[in-house]
Amino acid sequence: MVVTPAKAGVQFVEFLDSGLRRNDEFSINQHFRSAQHAFIHPTTMPTTPATSIDVLLARIPLFSSLTEDEIARIARGTREINAAKGDILFHKGDQPTGFHLIASGQVKLGFTSSQGTEKVIDIMGQGQTFGEAVMFMDKPYPVFAQALTESRLLHVAKQTILAELERDPRFARKMIASLSVRLHHLITDVEAYSLHSGRQRIIGYLLRDNNGSEARSVTVTLPTSKGTIASRLNLTQEHFSRILHELSEAGLIVVEGRKITITDVEKLRGYDL
Repeated sequence: MVVTPAKAGVQFVEFLDSGLRRNDEFSINQHFRSAQHAFIHPTTMPTTPATSIDVLLARIPLFSSLTEDEIARIARGTREINAAKGDILFHKGDQPTGFHLIASGQVKLGFTSSQGTEKVIDIMGQGQTFGEAVMFMDKPYPVFAQALTESRLLHVAKQTILAELERDPRFARKMIASLSVRLHHLITDVEAYSLHSGRQRIIGYLLRDNNGSEARSVTVTLPTSKGTIASRLNLTQEHFSRILHELSEAGLIVVEGRKITITDVEKLRGYDL
């Protein structure tokens, strides 16, 4: 049976409505919290070349509630992509045919201005997915995707996902929760760009995984080049390096290549407030 994008959108709403009619708000909120945790703390997925597509899919939070038969159905509509560092997975303007899942490696999403300046929108890592939202919109990709390291990805076909959404309202709610987290993440980014100084953005980035931590000193390893992270934070590389030097001179951090030691987490957190 062919499922049109318009019909898929109606089904999405119907699935959510059916959950609410069954007083399933707790379940929806639970899916949102689960997806939010997975977005902030991506799943660790140790892989070997022999790891099957079924096994990789089962480790992803989005698919964690599915049965073996349901996973097997999705696996039949999934293909593996092995990308070398620098490989382009898709260009801005390409038509999506599904979404991607990172089994290992790292991918950046971004676009290039008419002046040739690159803007990094996001840096995606192991266990994360991208391309779900635009897949449902039936519109071209607004960004490009490029492998920052040697990467292994899975591409899940759009028709496979639409068929599973029609079969399983639980899966539809998890998909909605995942997309909601992405929207929340985007709003947080816009707030940071609009209201926070460059120094505050960098401090927030360095402390992003240390909320609630009681450690006085921690070491952070930058996942990619300073230039890429600077673009992700809407800063020039020069501005980024200048602020790191300033924080280092203040005795708040010690920079050794990509390794940054935060000497006093609380002092850094309170700096420039």
